[in-house]
Amino acid sequence: MIRKIIHIDEEKCNGCGLCADACHEGAIDMVDGKARLVREDFCDGFGDCLPACPTGAISFEEREAPAYDAAAVEAGRKQKAGEAPGRETPPAGGCPGSRLTELHREAGAPEPTRADVRPVSRLNQWPCQIRLLPAKAPFFDGAKLLIAADCTAYAYAGMHEEFMRGRITVIGCPKLDAVDYAEKLTAIIRDNDIRSVTILRMEVPCCGGLQRAAETALRNSGKFIPWQVVTISRDGKILD
Repeated sequence: MIRKIIHIDEEKCNGCGLCADACHEGAIDMVDGKARLVREDFCDGFGDCLPACPTGAISFEEREAPAYDAAAVEAGRKQKAGEAPGRETPPAGGCPGSRLTELHREAGAPEPTRADVRPVSRLNQWPCQIRLLPAKAPFFDGAKLLIAADCTAYAYAGMHEEFMRGRITVIGCPKLDAVDYAEKLTAIIRDNDIRSVTILRMEVPCCGGLQRAAETALRNSGKFIPWQVVTISRDGKILD
């Protein structure tokens, strides 16, 4: 039958394995350091693996492929987990931790006051990790983009109200991820209507990698967008 199914470009695949983790059906596996669609009948065509791919190596195509076999997926899950027959398993549809989600905040929600000790989240989309985000998404259009180092949210107490509020937040740590974010950030800025960019980094040297990637992305995007760099000290102060 002709149906929609994923296609993995092995040239773009960096072997990170995030798509295999996101595929709840078990259709994707890592073979010789590359992601492969190993069971076409396990692929439901929903594409939950797409936002998990940091290099854009996964896309949809329509071609001859066996029908999605929900029963085989269920049996494969139970076999892998060593479950007894009849035990309930989570519904199919992909890992919710990597699922693209826009978080709609209530426009009429009351603003926090001094008497209100409960903080209000200002995160406006999911996912927020640079490696998990797609290069193009509806929430990027017309957005003020915040490119933040992971640690800034823990070091600076006013992160949500002063930096995340009214912005789309993307986060990363070049030291822990050991990747260059420049290509992904370039695509985000180039392919979407980004109004401004704020780079929020820590004072530690390794955070320079995030700043350099963001600055490279701004140059390579071919756009002239207002941007600024804000540095947070390890004791939670704004340095510049």
